[in-house]
Amino acid sequence: MFIETERTPNPATLMFRPGRSVTDGATTDFATPEAAEASPLASALFSLGDVSGVFFGSDFISVTKAEGSAEWTELKPQVLGVLVDHFSSGAPLFTTAATGPVINDDPEDAEIVAQINELIDTRIRPQVAGDGGDIVYRGFNRGTVFLEMQGACAGCPSSTATLKMGIESLLKYYVPEVTDVRAI
Repeated sequence: MFIETERTPNPATLMFRPGRSVTDGATTDFATPEAAEASPLASALFSLGDVSGVFFGSDFISVTKAEGSAEWTELKPQVLGVLVDHFSSGAPLFTTAATGPVINDDPEDAEIVAQINELIDTRIRPQVAGDGGDIVYRGFNRGTVFLEMQGACAGCPSSTATLKMGIESLLKYYVPEVTDVRAI
């Protein structure tokens, strides 16, 4: 099995492309070993010890190394070994469902929420996925959109600029009811 690797804008994160589908199109972020218990693959990656985050995209896995851990030259072969073992074994990707925080939307904002989600799905998510991450809608409350940054986006040095200058500007332009965008 050949697994391609790519750098991301976050120097602590590498993207691994196994040349096949990883998920059914949904994304899942594991920020802790406890959260990774929902996935045998994520658990195995965290068990390497130098991993601080795992993210599953539709056709890639982003792995974030822990601060002060081994360099990628040492960690990358270990990650590749875990990925090859997992995909060769045919083991399931998940054993239990993994979910993130959610802000309950006001039903009166349904049209605004639909517009926000359409923009995220069509304009934002494809760009962010190209860099090994995802941005997931988590809620809308009194003009503020709450988003969860996942994969290479979580902890990326340029994530604040992307959030404020890119995503917030785009959402405010197309959805005037949006006054602020915050990461949770």
